[in-house]
Amino acid sequence: MSGTVGIVGSGLIGRAWAMIFARAGWRVRLWDPAAGVAAGAVGLCAEGLRDLAAHGLCADPEGSAARIAAADTLAACVGEADFVQENGPETLEVKQALFAELDAAAPPSAILASSSSAIRCSLFTEGLAGRARCLVGHPVNPPHLIPLVELSGAEWTAPATIERAREVYAAIGQTPVTVLKEIEGFILNRLQGALLAEAFRLVSEGYVTPQDLDRTVADGLGLRWSFLGPFATIELNAPGGIPDYCARYTGFYKRLAAEPPAPEVYGPEATAKILSQWPAASDLASGMRRRDRRLAALRAHKMSQEEGE
Repeated sequence: MSGTVGIVGSGLIGRAWAMIFARAGWRVRLWDPAAGVAAGAVGLCAEGLRDLAAHGLCADPEGSAARIAAADTLAACVGEADFVQENGPETLEVKQALFAELDAAAPPSAILASSSSAIRCSLFTEGLAGRARCLVGHPVNPPHLIPLVELSGAEWTAPATIERAREVYAAIGQTPVTVLKEIEGFILNRLQGALLAEAFRLVSEGYVTPQDLDRTVADGLGLRWSFLGPFATIELNAPGGIPDYCARYTGFYKRLAAEPPAPEVYGPEATAKILSQWPAASDLASGMRRRDRRLAALRAHKMSQEEGE
């Protein structure tokens, strides 16, 4: 499966989507409202594709890069698109305005997907003539290394739109999951938010240092979670599977759920407590590059293991 994709917004997420689609054989058109950004993104995508190739994650980086081009206007970006991936700011008013333009400019058969991290699809598509073809396709940063994409439509999103979007995302190497009912933050960010709130509480109330909390996840939970989800994990943690686990161990979890972290865990006092123990980063860009190298190695390892199963 291939075609033409319009990538609206050429920042980190937009460039990642461009690489993903181009690697899968799609013709990519990039656009950004800021002058020169889309043109500059073309070279950055070529560099990123070469990095992917170095980890065995792109078979033809030069050929893939050749399929990416910048568009001068939004209309030129999406006018011949089979699929549109919007990557604008996480602001409702911006998405409302963008989707009104996209609905007018893209062919009627094109799917319009937003990379929104938390904004529900219904909030920016309700008044559109083509609202049935709109959905959220929420990726995880960085999308070219983490394949999950959450599909969340509004009540008026056509089931065929969700089905076709799943087929497209799967065909380009991503892992689509469907959010069955609209909910703010979708699935991943709600799970992440629950863990993050408890992490803030445990550190700010003095139970653990932020460094040791990170080790608890990276060298504990995270090792299992890199290939097992929470239900598969608990199924294998009790002789009788999930029912046995619930009978044995959920007493504590019930007490924990009865007293969840309050919103104040993200307040200035709690944040100051964490930052007093967390050294300021001297070079975030270097840290991001290291993260991406390790994610690339992990993605390649997982793919090799899945192919052998």
